[in-house]
Amino acid sequence: MNNILGKKISAQILRESDDFYFMQVDEDLIRLAKSEGEHEIDEVVTGFVYKDKEERPCMTTNEIIVSENRYGWGTVTDVRRDLGVFLDIGLPNKDIVVSLDDLPEDKNQWPKAGDQLYVRLKLDNKERLWGQLAWMEDFWKLSGPAYDNMNNQNLRAIVYRNKESGTFVYLPDNNMLGFIHPNERYAVPRVGQELQVRVIGFRREDKSLNLSAKPRAHEMLDNDAQMILAYLESMGGKMTFNDKSDPEQIKNTFGISKGQFKKALGGLMKVGKITQDTEGTKVI
Repeated sequence: MNNILGKKISAQILRESDDFYFMQVDEDLIRLAKSEGEHEIDEVVTGFVYKDKEERPCMTTNEIIVSENRYGWGTVTDVRRDLGVFLDIGLPNKDIVVSLDDLPEDKNQWPKAGDQLYVRLKLDNKERLWGQLAWMEDFWKLSGPAYDNMNNQNLRAIVYRNKESGTFVYLPDNNMLGFIHPNERYAVPRVGQELQVRVIGFRREDKSLNLSAKPRAHEMLDNDAQMILAYLESMGGKMTFNDKSDPEQIKNTFGISKGQFKKALGGLMKVGKITQDTEGTKVI
């Protein structure tokens, strides 16, 4: 049934059982679950043909956008290190496998359950349907150009490839592409992983975005540093306290020890938020 497997066809219902309608296509008897809707004998129905877990030819009238000629998104349901990852593309009671040969050599970069992959279908000579990951050029066909006015925006990104030069992502809410330099991430993310990223630049050569997966400096501050920064701002940007101040006065004003206070000041200085001198501390 290689000529119809993984394709949308129309066929006439010939008979039925309690749970299924049956159609004959050449030598293949194809079943359609009655749970998908009511039909009549002799009615012509249109649907996507696949094999279920028992290797029985089936049809579904669900909208399946992934095919041999069309890419679409699927959600990872399971991972088998000796085989690959299982992907839900909308088939009833059936997942498609993305082979380990199509996945990164480093298994730490493999997707996990819940991650999303952009794939098309591939039919092998044993009548098995596989998911095939999209290449970079397929994402260029999918996406549109980014704009040079998006700096500092927070965006949702899905990883589609890692290279030594960095991480390549698709921005699903914007239909754009982006790049994360290794210096702008804490670790190499998984293929298919969703990230929250921030725009830090525009790539004129290909109209994509430079992105950071790291938080802004003020978002990296601990609670003590944020409290001290808020106090400084409430005092007009300066205070008489510095790391030489009396521990009791620090405790009475901020409710923390001098050690905590000095650590917080050090963190604020490291990210360029404050300066200190003998008279106290100022916001830069």
